[in-house]
Amino acid sequence: MLPDLRLFADLSSIPLFPTAASRQAEQVDLLYFFISFVCIVMTVLIFALIIYFAYRYRRQANPKPTQIEGSTRLEVAWTVLPFLIMLIMFAWGAQIYFAAQEPPLNAMEIFVTGKQWMWKVQYPNGGREINELHVPTGQPVKLTMASEDVIHSFSIPAFRIRHDVMPGHYNNLSFTASKPGRYRIFCTEYCGNQHASMGGWITVMTPQDYMTWAAGGSAQGTLAEVGQTLFQQHGCASCHLLDQQGRCPNLRGLYRKPVQLNDGTTVIADEAYLRESILEPNNRIAASFQSDIMPNFKGQLTEEEVIQLIAYIKSLSPSTPSSQQGSQQLPVVIAPITGSLPGNPQGK
Repeated sequence: MLPDLRLFADLSSIPLFPTAASRQAEQVDLLYFFISFVCIVMTVLIFALIIYFAYRYRRQANPKPTQIEGSTRLEVAWTVLPFLIMLIMFAWGAQIYFAAQEPPLNAMEIFVTGKQWMWKVQYPNGGREINELHVPTGQPVKLTMASEDVIHSFSIPAFRIRHDVMPGHYNNLSFTASKPGRYRIFCTEYCGNQHASMGGWITVMTPQDYMTWAAGGSAQGTLAEVGQTLFQQHGCASCHLLDQQGRCPNLRGLYRKPVQLNDGTTVIADEAYLRESILEPNNRIAASFQSDIMPNFKGQLTEEEVIQLIAYIKSLSPSTPSSQQGSQQLPVVIAPITGSLPGNPQGK
């Protein structure tokens, strides 16, 4: 009975690698091929030597074995050369990894929230999608990702990127799409009984098509405008005054600046710090302020709402040269107002 050749025809249509649709995909593939080549060469060499020595020093040809003391040069060579090859793999892989973790300053930021069992996407213009993501070609993209429940893992095989998405923590990933088309999004970390259905699609468009698609925006406004509404609704504006010092720190110009804390340490007011300050404000108190003034919003705000509030705080930052951002600036000491408010004002 002849085998069903249709099975082999179906298997032949499965590509060994998904389409390379990002700039870093080529580097990842080259590194993979290099590692595979080294593994194949080493495997063939080891087994060839095993077979050769087994035949060369077989009992029939050598009834009385000869003691071989070894060769220092040979031992050094087979130790140092593989070590250097491993260092090449390490350095190459580290360069690709850090390039994906450190987006350029002109990267477009998109927010992704993982939740059993979907990916929720928010754009700076206020647009939202579920299990869909749209990006233009040639534009660096920074994904700021969070989880509302368990550990997820965001993966786009066509871009050769994957990153765990942890609850209670922001995770960043960057890429630059290079080929228009639609590509699959997967969750590659088991996250419950419907894990297999947690996926989606990313649509890569030309810059002109993307501008047309994004022109609609959102009826609720941009992400920062939605955050401003939440800022007002939750009473934040009554303490965080923008034109003068209130009961809590002034948030204008705070993003990405070093902030001195009550314990004498200094932190950068990045997304992670702002998130912690919103949800658990008593964890790290700004210098000259005390605890228990700002309410705890943990469990009251969703990750999407936290992202919206952070987008609003970031929009309050003045535009400064990149050389003056981050750790190159002096720490911000947010002093409380004195005399005009009752009690001992403080905040986070």
